[in-house]
Amino acid sequence: MNRKVWTAAVLALLLLAVTTGPATADGPSVKLSTSQAGTGGSITVSGTGWRPHTLLMMLVCGQSVPARGVIGGTNSCANADGRAVTTDAKGSFSKKLPVAEPPVPCPCVVHVATVTGARADADAIFQVAGHAVEPLPADTSGGRLSVLTDTRLDGSSGLLTWFGAPPSRTLVFTVGNVGTTAVKNPVFQVGTSHGVFAPQWDDQQWRGTIQPGKKARIKLPVELTAGAHGDYDVSLKYTGKVLAEQPWGVGRPWGVTLFWILVCLVVPAAVFRAGMAIVDRVRPRRAGGLRHRGLRMPELTLRLPKVTPRPARRPPSHSTLPWFTPDSDPGTAGRLSAPHDDSPTSPTTPTPKGPT
Repeated sequence: MNRKVWTAAVLALLLLAVTTGPATADGPSVKLSTSQAGTGGSITVSGTGWRPHTLLMMLVCGQSVPARGVIGGTNSCANADGRAVTTDAKGSFSKKLPVAEPPVPCPCVVHVATVTGARADADAIFQVAGHAVEPLPADTSGGRLSVLTDTRLDGSSGLLTWFGAPPSRTLVFTVGNVGTTAVKNPVFQVGTSHGVFAPQWDDQQWRGTIQPGKKARIKLPVELTAGAHGDYDVSLKYTGKVLAEQPWGVGRPWGVTLFWILVCLVVPAAVFRAGMAIVDRVRPRRAGGLRHRGLRMPELTLRLPKVTPRPARRPPSHSTLPWFTPDSDPGTAGRLSAPHDDSPTSPTTPTPKGPT
């Protein structure tokens, strides 16, 4: 009997050792080289369980505890003294972080979060020596909101957006109250980020009451800056926790590019024409009162041959004698005297034969 009891006790101990042995990390974790340091010093931050080759951001944040997260968001962190680090192939990292005072009182944490890809974060308790410490704001709301459906962005870009107007969309999602009390007029934070930059958060209040166990469909406006284009991420945060993220691909405003191309073509042409007009006015006139106008096609004038009336042709003269005029030419003038014999000799007139 004692042998059976001993065997059962050994099996129970083995089972307890297996269940309470070293637990594997279910998610990312953060460890600090020291839990307290003063401003101007540095600490070594190491982490495991992260995605391989992922860019992370490390910040010292105030008014935070790991159980509630960073209550004020990144506005409660010393953003200017943050450091970026990339995990290795095993999802681990180790890097020094300078100690800086956050803009709000402690309790403080070292907050590590992913910059790109799926959202993941982890906090480690840290005390900034000499920094003020105040109690955390009371969590008066017993209601908790959870996103029930995938978020989406409704809307489309118009003609003005094609010419550089601010792109805008409507973030649509459904939340449910999984708490014990009603949530009235909840304030959400909508953030937009581009590339490796941190999101820029904007408070958006939804008017309405969500009773425990109920759900509501919420629509919040999202707007980017003028001329924005590229890949953006829209994040939704409530009470310091990120509830959802939605990618947004914004097209390039090609109308602005077309406008500048036209400006580069039209303005030099206008300046050139104005300069040529000034040169044309300043240039001295040529002989004859005509000016030479540069870069103009020669004016083609249809010139007809000049028709001049020909003088009346005089009748040809039959006279071959140069001292006769046409009127006195004996060949053309009429006979004004009686006809007479022009022959040198006449048959009826005897020719004298000499002296008698």
